[in-house]
Amino acid sequence: MKITRRVFVLFLLIGAFVFPVAGGSANRPAANRKYRVFVGTYTTKTESKGIYAFDFDADTGKLTPKGIAAETPDPSWVVVHPNGKYAYAANEAGKASTVSAFVVDAKGGKLTQLNQMPALGEDPCYLSFDRTGRYLFVANYTSGNVVVFPIGADGKLGAATANVRDEGKLGPNKERQEAPHAHWIESYPGNRFIDVADLGLDHILIYNFNAATGTLAPSPLSATLSPGAGPRHVAFGQRSPFLYALGELQSTVTVFAPEERHGFVNVQQISTLPKGFAGRNDAAEIIVHPSGKFLYTSNRGHDSIAIFAIDQAKGTLTFVAHVLTGGKEPRHFAIDPSGKYLLAENQHSNNIVVFKIDVATGSLTPTGQVVEVPSPVNLTFVAVE
Repeated sequence: MKITRRVFVLFLLIGAFVFPVAGGSANRPAANRKYRVFVGTYTTKTESKGIYAFDFDADTGKLTPKGIAAETPDPSWVVVHPNGKYAYAANEAGKASTVSAFVVDAKGGKLTQLNQMPALGEDPCYLSFDRTGRYLFVANYTSGNVVVFPIGADGKLGAATANVRDEGKLGPNKERQEAPHAHWIESYPGNRFIDVADLGLDHILIYNFNAATGTLAPSPLSATLSPGAGPRHVAFGQRSPFLYALGELQSTVTVFAPEERHGFVNVQQISTLPKGFAGRNDAAEIIVHPSGKFLYTSNRGHDSIAIFAIDQAKGTLTFVAHVLTGGKEPRHFAIDPSGKYLLAENQHSNNIVVFKIDVATGSLTPTGQVVEVPSPVNLTFVAVE
């Protein structure tokens, strides 16, 4: 089937309402209440040893340390396979970067390495799965390329089936946009396309994905941010066709709606910072609440979470509040599968701060829990039987 612009938009509109969003629970409450949490860290020039494990109770919001899950160098992004049996880490180490596969000990919380593959690029910073769980996607930041690894029945990574470098016009920021920089990669519902946020190109690139062969092919479709925005991460609307792109360099969220001619059209751009803020800031993470009603972003510099309400029909955002994260440089945060708690990881203050989410208003209230962990930069949940 030839993928035309019209077919792409049709797949997007249908898929958004038929298929679950990436990693999301849509509007359904989570059935499990007990979770294991794995935290990726930076080990270079820090006291960290690798990936740390915690227990999390979604009824109480309690986060309990379990110690080191795996000693591995600079695991800057960690994901757990949809089957819960395997975990994968991006080992960010320049030209020596790798991607590691682990088997998950469901009871003890330990991760045992299965194999390790060269990342085929420099500084992998984001991992995700295709919709079948048969492939692992890797975004390599410094080298600006994306790679696809097949996942075996035993959880091990096989030889790459795709390795594509992002192409396009560079952004105007000479320091940060001197080359393509792939920073995020996810598949659409329907598994026919993947998005890649490239910070250097000011574009969300759209690739055709062949799930039978694990291969990628560039498409003429994309979503274009304002010059110098520097897209870092993207959030899919919950059961809606909208995209929300976080511009790291300009601290903005750009809202995109599907459009036949180009793939997406920009319908709104809004700041993640308070009016009048003049300090240094790098926007870092963006997440849509499982209810689809609210969107959250983190600010490194202002050291806050920005909260926005989502217009369900138009996809547009209305600012709600800023909440300080209780630490320095919230590089990442995560919302637990129940949608009741937000866990903010403050990289430079070596802690995770737990917030209660008001599901009616989207507001955040600190629970009083502050858990120490060295240089936390990523967090993921897996249900505990």
